[in-house]
Amino acid sequence: MADSILKLTAHTKDVGGIPVARLLPQAKKRTIGAWCFLDHAGPSVFAPGEPGLQVGSHPHINLQTFTWMLAGEVLHKDSLGNEMLIKGNQVNLMTAGSGISHTEQTPPHSRELHAVQLWIALPKDQTIAPAFQNYPELPMWSAGGVDYVLTTGSFGGHTAPTQQYSPIVGVDLKIASAGARVLSLNPAFEYGFLVLKGCLKLDEETFGADELAYIAPGQRELAIHTEADTHIMLIGGEPLDFEPVIWWNFVAANKADIETASQDWNQHSERFGHIDTELKRLVAPAVPWAGSNT
Repeated sequence: MADSILKLTAHTKDVGGIPVARLLPQAKKRTIGAWCFLDHAGPSVFAPGEPGLQVGSHPHINLQTFTWMLAGEVLHKDSLGNEMLIKGNQVNLMTAGSGISHTEQTPPHSRELHAVQLWIALPKDQTIAPAFQNYPELPMWSAGGVDYVLTTGSFGGHTAPTQQYSPIVGVDLKIASAGARVLSLNPAFEYGFLVLKGCLKLDEETFGADELAYIAPGQRELAIHTEADTHIMLIGGEPLDFEPVIWWNFVAANKADIETASQDWNQHSERFGHIDTELKRLVAPAVPWAGSNT
């Protein structure tokens, strides 16, 4: 099985004043199922007076933002009029559809932040309206020394309520004791194991914090070996039948849609609505391929 495993290492980025480890997209692997973006933010602790996360109003198209909150709180506001304080063990799911904008910020009373931020590419052949959901209650269970939280999809005989447009899965695993375990997988899915803490071993390959193990489709069972106190985020899904174009805060099936969205945002089109916020409105940078024939 070694040939079906790929190690992906993180690149550190600054997002709204918070250093994050970015695992997707990158040159070796752009997507895992419909998951097309993966950031691990924190864990960060803020001193009194530090602002924490402050991301001004910005747009999205053709994706869902998927925030799995582990600790701390983040205030979400969007152009549909939603305002939600997301807390630990909750999922925020915002569907951009043809266009939406939002802000994200640490509230003044919160002194920590730890989250996994993902994007899900929406199908290229559907018209999907913008929407927002918060999921404060998700399937949680323990088995074989592992504490599971199912953030989306079906796994281990459980199904999450999280809205989906593509067959995907997301599972949080906390493993208290060292040892070997076998996970049942969907052979139609490709998977990614993000190590948030501790150490994971697959075959002879070892993965540490902020490293992602990619598993190609075809596996029905997978033996994993972990050290004590290991925390993993598992994502998976059916491979996409197209390669989405991902640039800035946009996802699309082609470059022309991204160029149009960028122009609409910078020209303050009604397409992206309005947010009542004191945070600065971000400006879309110049599209790198504008004017080319590609």
